[in-house]
Amino acid sequence: MKKVIGLLFIFLSFSAQTLAQQSINKDFKESKWHGFIRHDFTFDGRNVSVIIPNKSLSSNPWVWKAQFLDWHTDADSILIAQGFYLVFVNADNQYGSPKAVAIWNKFYDFITQKYNLQKKVALEGVSRGGLYVYNWAKQNPEKVACIYAEAPVCDFKSWPAGFGKGIGSKTDWELLKKEYGFANDNEAKLFLNNPIDSLEALAKAKVPVLHTIGLNDEIVPVDENTFLLINKYIRLGGIATVIPCTKGKHTLNGHHFDIETPQIVADFIKYNSINNNVLSSSDFHQLRKGLPNCKISFTQNKQSRVAFLGGSITYNHGWRDSVSVYLTKRFKETTFDFITAGIPSFGSVPDAFRLERDVISKGKIDLLFVEAAVNDQTNGTNAEEQVMAMEGIVRQIRKINPAVEIVFMHFVDPEKMAQYNNGVVPEVIANHEKVASHYQSPSINLAKEVTERINNKEFTWENDFKNLHPSPFGQGVYAKSIITLLEKTFAGHTDADDKIINYSLPEKLNQFSYENGYFLANSLAKIDKNWSIIEKWNPNDGTGTRNDFVDVPMLVCDKIGGKLHLKFKGNVIGVAVAAGKDAGIIEYRVDGKNWKKYDLFTQWSKSLHLPWFCTLENTLTGDEHTLEIRISAEKNAQSLGNTYRIRYFYVNGK
Repeated sequence: MKKVIGLLFIFLSFSAQTLAQQSINKDFKESKWHGFIRHDFTFDGRNVSVIIPNKSLSSNPWVWKAQFLDWHTDADSILIAQGFYLVFVNADNQYGSPKAVAIWNKFYDFITQKYNLQKKVALEGVSRGGLYVYNWAKQNPEKVACIYAEAPVCDFKSWPAGFGKGIGSKTDWELLKKEYGFANDNEAKLFLNNPIDSLEALAKAKVPVLHTIGLNDEIVPVDENTFLLINKYIRLGGIATVIPCTKGKHTLNGHHFDIETPQIVADFIKYNSINNNVLSSSDFHQLRKGLPNCKISFTQNKQSRVAFLGGSITYNHGWRDSVSVYLTKRFKETTFDFITAGIPSFGSVPDAFRLERDVISKGKIDLLFVEAAVNDQTNGTNAEEQVMAMEGIVRQIRKINPAVEIVFMHFVDPEKMAQYNNGVVPEVIANHEKVASHYQSPSINLAKEVTERINNKEFTWENDFKNLHPSPFGQGVYAKSIITLLEKTFAGHTDADDKIINYSLPEKLNQFSYENGYFLANSLAKIDKNWSIIEKWNPNDGTGTRNDFVDVPMLVCDKIGGKLHLKFKGNVIGVAVAAGKDAGIIEYRVDGKNWKKYDLFTQWSKSLHLPWFCTLENTLTGDEHTLEIRISAEKNAQSLGNTYRIRYFYVNGK
């Protein structure tokens, strides 16, 4: 069931989070609980308490205490000191009813998102709390790390009904019947979903159970509760331990007793919570300076702009939509303008030169998500250009808005998985990380996260993730990880007088980085009679095309010897082409120097007029230059022609 986590996330309803956030903002209080920070607020009108560890474990494990937060706190305190959260929501006088379970379901979704808690929770049920923990666990076995129960009620016919040897409670029995909707005692006796009933799914999930009991308990007799449940559970193959507490004081007819072994209880919860946990997305994040400006802007301003720059994985629907919905719900008073700047097949080089046109021209950007690791590796972008292009993106946008925040994302493909499994960091990720680190921007290594989650047997590539263009499940994995990073950076309080800071630009990693990249129209070239401009070019040959490279002006030549020249200013010159099945070989030179060759035919050209960015020179000196191009008589053996189709030239100015 672990793999369900990612799929559900993409379709997540944020209504519970929105309602609860309203309550938190209104009712939130902070205090101390046994030396730890305590948060109190309301959720759907119910009191909630969250005890915060001084230093949490990376996976944020937690204990959900069903009743009596301040009862027998020794084991809880040990766990909090070791990095666990302790959570309580008051559903008193509901006795683990279906209504209570529905509240718990809704609260679980909210609290795991709000505090970024791990998906498997340790349940703790004291006395009547047994009704809550077992009834919820049976519905949600995949979400339960373990169950610890102290003198738990396992059958309401024993308590509060008192139909067996126990004392019972008439007041509670009447309240319970009303809560469950029973017309009378006989109807209640026919109910078959007490904790002792239908334990098969819980046992199949191998959820470990530990009970501490008093052997002489007259309120919740062990023969009618713990012994009955544990015997059934073991016979079903469940894992169970019972510790009789025989020392110290026993009061309230043996129902209250000292816990002789709180350390054993804490060890039981810790061992099962951590060993059964899925990996934490936070382990694959580099927060660096975080996103302080975004948090202030999103909280204080009424309008913000977020841009998504990348290739097909950004262009396609999925993670991007989930992140947009999250931001809209998280900052509900802010109106967002989301700029979708994903173009299939594009990597860092095209992105650096189209940034002004596709992103910066839209207005002031507060947050930029950028990804290019898949296409940079697939397209064969060399290591030097990977740094030059990614650094160019950062410097370009920060020249326009020095306060803009940037999140680097490294998506997964089979080649990167193989490299990680061989102990090798993919070169493209190392290069992009070099830029992210230099400019202190957060990064998310989704390639490594997916690889390690698959190795952890949380899901499979073949059946779940399926492709470098992720399935809906894979999109959910991406969205969950990205939102986890955002939640962590947005945690804490923002004051009304907090100020946005401007980032200074450090010394460049590469003096030729593409920080002044832009496009030059193909109409600026001086051409001979062999060339022509086709205003709305479309191949109409049954092969694929890409956005921005079809139904647009295209400069075309299919005649051997056809020539053009272009005057430009800058240290980089390149040509963006549509490289289809008839793509030829060009000869080019700059400033009259030696002629060089460039084969435009690619491994994808047989079925796609691929947008291909051909960087011809990127370390030029001086200001003004002249580019000359001619169509070679040579051609790739697989190509059907000598055609050259120019969408635009790209230049890095000074």
